Amino acid sequence: MQWDASRPVPWRRLIKEWAIYAAIMTGVFAIFFRDGGRLLPIMAGLLVSGPLYLLLGYVLAKFGYTRKTLAELRTPRASPSSSSNDDVPTVRARPAPTSRTSTGSNRAKPKRR
Repeated sequence: MQWDASRPVPWRRLIKEWAIYAAIMTGVFAIFFRDGGRLLPIMAGLLVSGPLYLLLGYVLAKFGYTRKTLAELRTPRASPSSSSNDDVPTVRARPAPTSRTSTGSNRAKPKRR
């Protein structure tokens, strides 16, 4: 896709996603790096990641990239060529039996003497 300056940028979604990420990572870093000397530079790096994430999201949005939301991932959309009888589930025919799908044991029975 080409760059389009008129494409909207989902600022609210980008900020919310980064805030959730920053909150989770702050907790993780606070647990694993308890000594105070190492925590401050890590938190500074985490704060610097915010503008970088927003800048990357801005560029991708202008190129036309939009991720699906969780709600869109949960509910599959109907195809455009679907008919009005989509409410009725279709029944698939059983596949032909093969040596792997036979019932019971595949061993030959021992002959009686």
